[in-house]
Formats: sequence, C-alpha cells, structure tokens
Amino acid sequence: MSTFAPTLQAFFTDRLVRQRQVSPHTLAAYRDTFRLLLGYAKLMTGKEPAALDLADLDAALISDFLDHLEHERGNCVRTRNARLAALRSFYRFASYRHPEHAASIQQVLAIPQKRRKTAEVSFLSQGEADALVAAPDTSTWAGRRDHALLLVALQTGLRLSELTGLRCSDVHLGIGAHVSCLGKGRKQRATPLAPATTRVLCSWLSERRGEPSDPLFPSRRGGHLSPDAVQRLVAKHLATARRTCKSLRPKHVTTHTLRHSCAMGLLQGGVDVAVISMWLGHEKIESTRVYLHADMTTKERALQRTTPLHARPGRYQPPDTLVAFLEAL
Repeated sequence: MSTFAPTLQAFFTDRLVRQRQVSPHTLAAYRDTFRLLLGYAKLMTGKEPAALDLADLDAALISDFLDHLEHERGNCVRTRNARLAALRSFYRFASYRHPEHAASIQQVLAIPQKRRKTAEVSFLSQGEADALVAAPDTSTWAGRRDHALLLVALQTGLRLSELTGLRCSDVHLGIGAHVSCLGKGRKQRATPLAPATTRVLCSWLSERRGEPSDPLFPSRRGGHLSPDAVQRLVAKHLATARRTCKSLRPKHVTTHTLRHSCAMGLLQGGVDVAVISMWLGHEKIESTRVYLHADMTTKERALQRTTPLHARPGRYQPPDTLVAFLEAL
C-alpha cells in the first residue's frame, strides 16, 4: 500500500486544518502546490498520484520540480520558494510518521531556498493617487463603489484579502472612525479613517443598505468581490487616470501598489516606522524597513543634516550644458 496518499491526506486534515487551523488562503496555496507536484510526478514516473510512494518523491524529483516551476511555468523565485516551504512543511510531518524514509526526507528538507533580488517598491505620489481615486464614474452604482474602495485601500493600506473580506459591520463611523479587519496571521486590527474617507463611506453605506454581515464592497450579485475582480477594476480606472496624469503611464500599478502608497505617505508624513508596521499589520518591523530604502525624500533630508560646514546644500548641478551632456553619458 502506498504510504504517500494517506500521509498527504492526514497532513491536510490533521496537521493543517485541525492542529494549525490555517487560513483558507494558506490551505489553497498548499493544495495548489501538491496539485502541481502530483501532475509533474505522474509525468516523470508514469504512476497515478494515488499509487505514488514517498520513495518516488525524493530530493532529485523535488529539485527537478522546482526547476520546472521556474523555467517551464515561468514562476518567479518568490513563488518557487513558497512552493518549497509548503513541501518542507509536509516532509517534516511525514518524518514523524515514516521514520523508515528519514534519509530521503532529510535530503528534501536540505534543499535550500533560492536567494532573490529585492525589488524596488512601487508607489503612487499624492497627485497620482488623487487621479486614480477620481477616475471612477460616480454617477453609476459601480463607480461609487469603486471610488469608495480605492479611497479605503489607499488610506488604510489593507491587503487585498482584507479589503475584499470587509463587511458592513467592520466600518465604525462614530467618534474615532475606523475600519476593523481580521488580518494575516489571524490578527485583529483597527485602522483609523480620515474625515474625507469617513464621509465617502457614510454616503456609501447609506446607499449600500446592507446587513451587518454583508460585504462592504459587493459584486453585482451581492457577494464578495474576488481578488481578480478588484485587480480588473484597478486596471480599468488606472487606464482612465492615465489620460489626465502622465506620470502614471509608465507605472505598473496593482492593488498592492495602493498598500505601498499608503505606507510611503505615512513615512513621508514623519510617522515612525514602528507605527507604520502596526498600521499595515506586519508581523516583524523588518518588513516595514523596505519603505525606508524606497523613500528618496528621507535620504535627502539625512544628507542635508550631514552636509559639511561651509558647503552649499542641495544636489550637484553641472556648471555647463556641455558638461551636463557628458555627465549623462
């Protein structure tokens, strides 16, 4: 009898669901990892997934599978590492159930994460954010919904899953207006709302007329917007905003860009990094430090404070247009 199939089933039902009580997003990510792996293993070994044994899924096959994700499926290093993390979790679980496979399991666990370059944070300036928020046609129901959604996303910095999961009862518009959400890692947090956002949400809730448990930003059928639907509406209004805001044209903007824009706005406003970390719901403050590297304004202020005595502050300016041409080569 195959040892792999019952072990994998126990990993999902016992370890992930019962013991760790992982979120639906984590469960879906792990599920997709093993669906891809089983398809690849069937192609390589000729065995049906239910007939596979742990010995078939050795370090050599797992390494080839990870290369397949990168080179044939076109996955980035981040995705490759996320798939490997899911596999490691399973093999650690399998090591307690099948010590007879300890040697091959340890070889899989020894496969290293691949180092990757840290991408530069993309964010919107205040003018660009204003252009995007103004893009929806507020004479329509969908336009008013999208206007409120974009404003909340830019002001609160909520993750996409947090934004689509908001319910009407999560918005509190009295004294100390705020929106509450259950974030990553099942952490409950509340984010204050600016007066302008409060007014828009007050108007939207009056029109929405939903029950407390209903989605704050529903689809036309009344259910929660899917992540893909939010990505599409951002792309739609981005195309409109680019007509009036030229600086938006070369930028690649996603829903996560709105989160970055919120963080950069707080940082440029002088908010401490620790406060921004709590605002965004980061597990570790190190995750927030990436915004320090992206903020050129903060770096220039630091440079001005360290300007040598008797030196004129400011950027270097070439003394002549011809020198400027040579410097730019």
